[in-house]
Amino acid sequence: MDEKTARIKYGRLTEILKEYGSAAVAFSGGVDSTLLLRAAADALGDRVLAVTAVSPSFPERERAEAAAYCAETGIRQKEIRFDPFQTEGFADNPVNRCYLCKRALFTGLLETGRQEGYAVCVEGTNADDTADFRPGLAALRELEIRSPLKEAGLTKGEIRLLSAELGLSTRSKPSYACLATRFPYGERITPERLKRVEEAEGLLQDLGYLKSRVRSHGDLARIEIPPERFEDFMRVRERVAAGLREAGFAYVSLDLTGYRTGSMNETLSDREREAGLQGRTLRNSRD
Repeated sequence: MDEKTARIKYGRLTEILKEYGSAAVAFSGGVDSTLLLRAAADALGDRVLAVTAVSPSFPERERAEAAAYCAETGIRQKEIRFDPFQTEGFADNPVNRCYLCKRALFTGLLETGRQEGYAVCVEGTNADDTADFRPGLAALRELEIRSPLKEAGLTKGEIRLLSAELGLSTRSKPSYACLATRFPYGERITPERLKRVEEAEGLLQDLGYLKSRVRSHGDLARIEIPPERFEDFMRVRERVAAGLREAGFAYVSLDLTGYRTGSMNETLSDREREAGLQGRTLRNSRD
């Protein structure tokens, strides 16, 4: 990876941010939003507000890490409460669930930023994200939420490289997605099921499996970890099985394909993908 190119893009990023004058940054504490917040602070000084949405689909562990970063750096942070279950259609988990949720979430973030006197609301989509199935991007466009990392052309790899150079603790943090992505489309999401997944993934992280997912298929948990960790996983499998049953799952399985992001999108038809990307809900997504 070209370090010089990454640094040039970081310079472009700070210039983009300076043009805003002030910014409310959607901040989750993940790899992308942490670099974005650092760049915003570099470019705008104290004219930056970190806005963190506290939600049933956002683990407490992540919220605490986001709050700790802002406390350490002195960046002003505002936490807002967001209940996705108040969004019509969210619980039904259609293929455009991400659109519905992002639309409601960023409407609130945008309003918070405006009330606090910030010129724009920005978020951490990067240049690689457009290659994935992300219905929420349509909501960001509609609300005119800015994505400076993408505008600067920064890829995930470059973001990690820059994070390491800047000494950010998130430089090697695994990618994170909201807990709602752990459910097959069409399977109803409830607060209890979100909590069950959060507890299950928390157990795996406590055991050192930071790059992991627990996919919820009814009463069955499908664990995704990197294949190179399968062998050592066998030494803790009984502890994991007991912990996930205690969390509420009846059955526990290991996905032999291994960890990958977006695995719930693998069975989507072209029709479903098109509908999701346009923010549309299909009457029957499996027709």
